[in-house]
Amino acid sequence: MIHLDTNYLVRMLVSGFTQALAIDQWLVSGQSLATSAVPWSEFLNGPVTQVEIIQVGAVLESRIIPFGRPEAQIAANLFNQSGRRRGSRFDCLIAATAISNQAALATANLSDFKPFAPLGLKLV
Repeated sequence: MIHLDTNYLVRMLVSGFTQALAIDQWLVSGQSLATSAVPWSEFLNGPVTQVEIIQVGAVLESRIIPFGRPEAQIAANLFNQSGRRRGSRFDCLIAATAISNQAALATANLSDFKPFAPLGLKLV
């Protein structure tokens, strides 16, 4: 399972982007794709059309993973153990959901998420 960050959700809609090509390859190879409710919310903030929302939702097969109490605990640990970096709270939420679901995270912002790799986050 691969969880997609917001930048992958957005760039999935534009052919030729590295992220769109990677998603195509993962789908062809039978990989399951999902996203946390956090990047899904960011994606819905748009600007996106209803058709684009339906298209991305279809690729994800409606696998929007909720953020709950277990993920909140993991996110707090990530924040505290990675140096309490200003501006990293949403990244902690996204990373926590991937870790909780034993999924790798696909993001174009690798530098934002690398501090979480020693804490259990798998990146693709």
